[in-house]
Amino acid sequence: MDAVRVALLREVLAGTEWVQETRRFAGALRGAVVPHGGGLLLVGSAAYEPWHLAAHLDDEAAWSGLPELSPTLVRHRVPGGAPAHLAVGLGRLAAAGRGETLLVVTPGQPGGGLLERVHDARRNGATVLALDGGDRDLHALAHDALAAPPPDEAAGAAPDLGLDTIQHLVSAAAGENSLPVPRGRRRFRDRLARLADGLTAPPPPRW
Repeated sequence: MDAVRVALLREVLAGTEWVQETRRFAGALRGAVVPHGGGLLLVGSAAYEPWHLAAHLDDEAAWSGLPELSPTLVRHRVPGGAPAHLAVGLGRLAAAGRGETLLVVTPGQPGGGLLERVHDARRNGATVLALDGGDRDLHALAHDALAAPPPDEAAGAAPDLGLDTIQHLVSAAAGENSLPVPRGRRRFRDRLARLADGLTAPPPPRW
């Protein structure tokens, strides 16, 4: 989803809680990783791998001048021959601790095994954030959480307002609300032009 479509979606959602809530959650994400110089771990469930969010956060990290937003994607199953940045398994969560942030993204139940690992990471000092469908056990472990609206509520707010759309809004807000980059603050018009240019020549795949 490009910046123009994000802007249009925000217009559709004007008057609802979702623009403010996604920006609030993006601020919590940024506030957790920037002071520590990064350390963002991104993990889904065994049935849902948030690789799309990983790619968008990586792009926002580059565009906003905040490399701390670039995540490490933690995978339940690592296929043979995967490149190094896509070959980080669940064992990485055992080493998560103070100064690191664990972002859990899943539309359904995370599963007991993942919850245990998330619990251990929090106990070891990691900040836990959840972006999901509203799992109570996961939210009980998270320092901050944002649940996508149920289908009936989403239909009343905007078409296709599900977890995937919420992820786009959060990743876009995380980059937009950044501090000035070394070369000075980009005006929104300049940033939008840069994004539009990028649409005509997609960057080489990294994920």
